[in-house]
Amino acid sequence: MARGGPKFGDERRRELAEAFLAGGEHYEKVRPGYPDEAVDWLIPPGAATAVDLGAGTGKLSALLAARGLHVTAVDPSAGMLAELRRLHPGVKTVLAPAESTGLPEGSADLVAAAQAWHWFEAAAATREAVRLLAPGGRVGLVWNQLDTSVPWVHRLSRIMHAGDVHKPGYHPPSGPELTGWESASFRWEDPVTPEGIVELTKSRSYYLRASEALRERVETNLAWYLFEHLGHQPDEPMLLPYVTQVWKAVAADS
Repeated sequence: MARGGPKFGDERRRELAEAFLAGGEHYEKVRPGYPDEAVDWLIPPGAATAVDLGAGTGKLSALLAARGLHVTAVDPSAGMLAELRRLHPGVKTVLAPAESTGLPEGSADLVAAAQAWHWFEAAAATREAVRLLAPGGRVGLVWNQLDTSVPWVHRLSRIMHAGDVHKPGYHPPSGPELTGWESASFRWEDPVTPEGIVELTKSRSYYLRASEALRERVETNLAWYLFEHLGHQPDEPMLLPYVTQVWKAVAADS
């Protein structure tokens, strides 16, 4: 398996993931969605049902539901799911970890996780995802990452501590129950303001778990970079380049 994804021990992964147990409204406001082409690439032909693991506020769930799928959004955060239900009342929600959803076996044509798989215990999440798959179904994983091939974005990512940059050939770690990995990348730009980039930084686990002194340093560095070094004005419209990386796999015994 190629390397290049974030690497956390179990204890550190749980500690960082806990940073997302609240703050659903802020997360929904500042985090980007996903391009249509990436979502369409994930969905198996004829799919009718989907389970979104680590669904958060429903960034992916809503896009799947808009394509006519019956979506069940699973997340361990009551706050995140409350925001999801407020925004997308037609999406069913389940308060549970990805590793043990309690959902019926073989109930999903697509089991997806967006910006979340690295928070799961990979072996257990793989077994659960495969258990949920209907015959002919697939697992689909999605990540937005800043497009660090753009020089100013590369420096921004270092200031933000946006470390989820995957190397070519990488696919997310999984148990042996998944095979046939395929991948695709989609470049796009998200309309933001300099202040929006600061708020985006505040939604990341590094910032949420940092000390007040470290948070202040990050904000100071961002303000210098965006306003002084790059010369942006307050509330100035700008485009933040992203690469959305998508992977899909099938059950090894399918």
